[in-house]
Amino acid sequence: MNFTRWSARLPGTQRRAAARTETPVAPDRRGEGSVPAARAEQPAAETPPVPAVDELPARDVLDRVPALVALVHGPDHRIAYVNDAYTTAFGTRATGAAAREALPELAELGLFPLLDQVLRSGKPRTLKSRKAVDGRSYTFTCTPVAEDGDRDAGVLVFATDVTDHAEAAERLRASERRQRETAVTLQRSLLPQELEQPDDLRIAATYQPGGTEAAVGGDWYDVITLGGGRTALVIGDVMGRGVRAAAVMGQLRTAVRAYARLDLPPHEVLQLLDGLATEIDANQIATCVYAVHDPNEGRLVYASAGHLPILVRDENGTVSRADEPTGPPLGTGGWMHASGSIALGPGATAVLYTDGLVERRDEDLDEGIAALEGALAGATGTPQVVCDRLVRSAGVTADHDDDVAVLVLQHPARTGPDGDLFRNAALELLGGVEAAPRARAFASGVLASWRFPAELHDLGVLATSELVANSLQHGTPPMRLRLRRTDRRLIIEVTDGDDHLPRRRRAEPGDESGRGIAIVATIASSWGCRRTPGGGKAVWCEFVLPKG
Repeated sequence: MNFTRWSARLPGTQRRAAARTETPVAPDRRGEGSVPAARAEQPAAETPPVPAVDELPARDVLDRVPALVALVHGPDHRIAYVNDAYTTAFGTRATGAAAREALPELAELGLFPLLDQVLRSGKPRTLKSRKAVDGRSYTFTCTPVAEDGDRDAGVLVFATDVTDHAEAAERLRASERRQRETAVTLQRSLLPQELEQPDDLRIAATYQPGGTEAAVGGDWYDVITLGGGRTALVIGDVMGRGVRAAAVMGQLRTAVRAYARLDLPPHEVLQLLDGLATEIDANQIATCVYAVHDPNEGRLVYASAGHLPILVRDENGTVSRADEPTGPPLGTGGWMHASGSIALGPGATAVLYTDGLVERRDEDLDEGIAALEGALAGATGTPQVVCDRLVRSAGVTADHDDDVAVLVLQHPARTGPDGDLFRNAALELLGGVEAAPRARAFASGVLASWRFPAELHDLGVLATSELVANSLQHGTPPMRLRLRRTDRRLIIEVTDGDDHLPRRRRAEPGDESGRGIAIVATIASSWGCRRTPGGGKAVWCEFVLPKG
């Protein structure tokens, strides 16, 4: 092969050729009036001439190059030359043979379409980091070459060994995958493994971590039964990524469950969380919505710390947005949160979600929320079905760039036999000596009409008597007795205008009082008390209904 007839079409060839052209040297004009030198100059030693690139023996250069070099000619890519490095890597190749049969290693790498493209376009192309049959990785650069002005003469294939770089990159990717798997495992283990299912609500949730290129975030949700038929629902998002965000999320979720047991109003729970978030990590902030559903009121009372608004679809399909009040995210400090409320009557569906469901880089956040409202308006079925439809409508896939958490709750509209299992009865207590007997008679009649077993009937009347007596002795008007049954339990609740919460204590043998709450705690499945929003308190107890 005569390499002097070949020239690579590399940028700057003409510029280097012009630089090698001979330029005239200006004549020595020192004798024509110029100032003579101050001292005699020593003649410079003669520098040996540097050979031009065109004078270098091309084959000798290519044979010594450590990279793999092959030269193919014509549309069928016949082998014109392979250097020693190529022969060492893949074996001897016969000159003149078609490359598709003689260079099978290039075929396995899918290099021939690239060679065709280089011949057609006359422009160099590069294929980065491909693993060859010898087990090493190469980056291939294919450059068009010309012979006697023929643009389609051939292609010079230059392969650089990048095995070390490829292995280092793979180790880095494996390390990132392990870190992400650890974060996802931690995240999922800190989320509720099984959602609590209250008597009056139907609830479903989903969590979708970000794609493989995104580090897992700190999204979380939870459902907490508070007793007395009330349910707390929470969803939040810790800003940041990775294991640290998941760890902060776990601490906040645990704190929410602890504060929820105090049965505080939503804004007071967020106030406590705000201080705790600052203590956990002053550099981490989180958004959160904490809401409480009371079936007796038919409303969702909530407080928001910088989180997205709750969406509620009523029984007619109309979607409303709970916008206010909203405070700053947790961890910022110095803000007094406030509670708001939105109707959640029978037949209604509410959706709590994180920003990964509605936030997109190419559109405004309000547009994403509006799209979610449209999807919710047409979403019917069970909470899990609604949850899945909302995720699909938002275009969330396995390679989504952000975590997504969605919590859907429904307040079913119960009719017929199912409605008979959910009953309410209430009595206003006017005080006086007749209040306790009247309350006992009312409870006895209601429990009998609900056809409870005799033992449960008697326990319910006893608990009513003790709670009413406690309220008459220590509370203030207005006082009210409420009995509620669900398909699983009997709930007895007494409210009054005094905000002093009772506590269970040990009564001494000579004490004439102090045993009422102890009796209720002994006979009931559970009991509790809380302050009511308008002032005063509510004391309640529950009895689990026998199965069957």
